[in-house]
Amino acid sequence: MALYRTVIRPVVTCASENIIQKLLVFERKIVRGIIEPTKENETWRIKNSEELDKLIKHENIVNYIKAQRLNWFGHIQRMPEARVTKKIFKWNPLTTRPRGRTKYRWEDNIIQDLGQMKIKNLLTFVQDRAKWKEVVEKAKTSN
Repeated sequence: MALYRTVIRPVVTCASENIIQKLLVFERKIVRGIIEPTKENETWRIKNSEELDKLIKHENIVNYIKAQRLNWFGHIQRMPEARVTKKIFKWNPLTTRPRGRTKYRWEDNIIQDLGQMKIKNLLTFVQDRAKWKEVVEKAKTSN
């Protein structure tokens, strides 16, 4: 599990924010391959989904993505205004968005995540690192 949490999960979540169901299936396959089968009455069997959920302990890959996104958002908000990353984050392009259904932006996902967690006064939480860390930890375990 340590190998999975430190190597596999960060690589997979790098660019895979919008394919939630595929990520959950992938995570189960990986965890099922890592966890040893159970021996009952002299026969071996693979653990079922409920047993895997207990092992993962509600830290599924989707919650991990939310927590990483919130962690990076807090980091950007605390940056000085002169940093290039902060300037790019606050930059507003001069063109309009294309017609049709609007695509979700990174900021839209942040707002949606914070709305699900019922966090209203964002700026006070972001500036206080301890409070923001609690928000990120809460995102890891929320559904």
